[in-house]
Amino acid sequence: MEALAVRGLLDANGIESVVVGSTMIPSLEFQVQVPRAQADDAARVIREARESGPTSAEEAEAAQEAGGTGNE
Repeated sequence: MEALAVRGLLDANGIESVVVGSTMIPSLEFQVQVPRAQADDAARVIREARESGPTSAEEAEAAQEAGGTGNE
């Protein structure tokens, strides 16, 4: 679930990503991979999301649903 949330966060910020892991054994670790050229941007987006906390994520999601970008 966390890997999918991270992937959604990255996608919302224009960063390509893919989730890698075994769907047959969901208790094993999943990885979210990004192109090397976007790695610094991905790390920044994830860091900012963690610092902002869940309230900020909920506000951004609500803004997107209302037709905004969430980055305003």
